[in-house]
Amino acid sequence: PAETPEGQACGLVKNLALMATISVGSMSGPIIEFLEEWGLESLEENAHSSTLTTKVFVNGVWMGVHRDPTNLIETLKKLRRKDDVHPEVSIVRDIRERELRLYTDPGRVCRPLFIVEDQQLVLQKKHVRWLTQGTTDDGEDFKWQHLAKSGVIELLDAEEEETVMICMTPEDLEDSRLAALGIMTAKEKAAKERAARKKAAKEKAAREREKNKDKDKDKEKEEESEGEPEDVDPSMRKKPKNEASQPHLWTHCEIHPSMILGICASIIPFPDHNQSPRNTY
Repeated sequence: PAETPEGQACGLVKNLALMATISVGSMSGPIIEFLEEWGLESLEENAHSSTLTTKVFVNGVWMGVHRDPTNLIETLKKLRRKDDVHPEVSIVRDIRERELRLYTDPGRVCRPLFIVEDQQLVLQKKHVRWLTQGTTDDGEDFKWQHLAKSGVIELLDAEEEETVMICMTPEDLEDSRLAALGIMTAKEKAAKERAARKKAAKEKAAREREKNKDKDKDKEKEEESEGEPEDVDPSMRKKPKNEASQPHLWTHCEIHPSMILGICASIIPFPDHNQSPRNTY
């Protein structure tokens, strides 16, 4: 949004996000064969009893229906993370419409995300070390594409992104884990202490006002502001108040928060502290 042009070019000029790629496409035949082996029922066989089934589409073509879409999707995603299914294949489940849409066509914008399992990154220190040195401990090559084959990262297109939960940083994962266990994070403790200090200062000011009712209003304002927090980091990322207290079931994590932006927008310093129209200008 920060790079969307205004006026005549609006909607025509698009900016590619950092690390985003365009899918080159793959054959849909292997996917269709797999679906037929895994219980896909054709429309002719299932003409009258398709009320509780899920429609299966491949590249927009209705191929049939399936009775256990949850198991089918889990299997497809496992195969994609093992590189048995092409990593650019998109798997989209629409629960409301009872549809499963698979895409293998070219021209879709995909971007990589870290995979999260059990609220923890699949990425480990050994993967970073292997990527830095270019080889594994056994001497085998280890490049960027091997991260996808190892099930560490996953390419998602715009439509599949709508069906997953993406956290911005690994710190958010840690906060969610602590919140799920009922443990307060360091930031929550600091915020609670600041709130307690502010409340105590206000109570003190109220008592002072009762004693000295003739004091000036300016003096009251000064006393109320005595408890204002001064140790807040101005560069800290702003979060919604209830975000940490409500643990989410994250499925993916951003490689870096700036990866959602394009080249020009990503070089703006502290864009999250700007008024949003400023980023556009």
